[in-house]
Parts: sequence; structure tokens; C-alpha cells
Amino acid sequence: MPAKKKAPAKKKAKRDYKKEYARDHAPSQDKKDRAKRNAANRKLKPGPGEEVDHKKPLSKGGTNSKKNIRVVSRAANRKKAASTVTRKRKTTRKKK
Repeated sequence: MPAKKKAPAKKKAKRDYKKEYARDHAPSQDKKDRAKRNAANRKLKPGPGEEVDHKKPLSKGGTNSKKNIRVVSRAANRKKAASTVTRKRKTTRKKK
């Protein structure tokens, strides 16, 4: 019986210190939004692998009211965030 090959070990992603610095030293509105997200996390206390999702994003005027927040899986929340960014990019491009 042939021996099974081991899958290559996953490399740890390197930290992007420039991105972290930009995030932590962001304009005041971004800091306020981050504080609101932190407050929502304290309110709902999501479990491991879960995140608080704002149905209407804070960046678009959403709030931390019970009607606007829910606990979803991390993958679902990141997928939603990625699709929002993609839509935004498509609508902001200028035609030549």
C-alpha cells in the first residue's frame, strides 16, 4: 500500500503593519464606527467563529439597535463585506 503524502503546511500570513497602522490611526469617523462595532460585540457576545453583522452597515448610517444587528458566521459576514466592496468599486469607476 503506497504511503500517503502529507499536505504542505500552511504558511502563516505575514502581518501587514502599514494596514494596521492606517486602521488604528484612521480618521475620526472610522474610529467612531469601530467603537460602535465594539459596543455591538459586547452587547451580543458572539461565540467562536461568529461575528456581529449590521444589516445596514454603520458606514451607511446603520445603528446598533437590536433591529439592525445579528450574529452570523465569520465566513458569511466576510462574504457580505467583500460583495459590498465589489459593488462599490464597480459603481465608482469612470468610463473612458
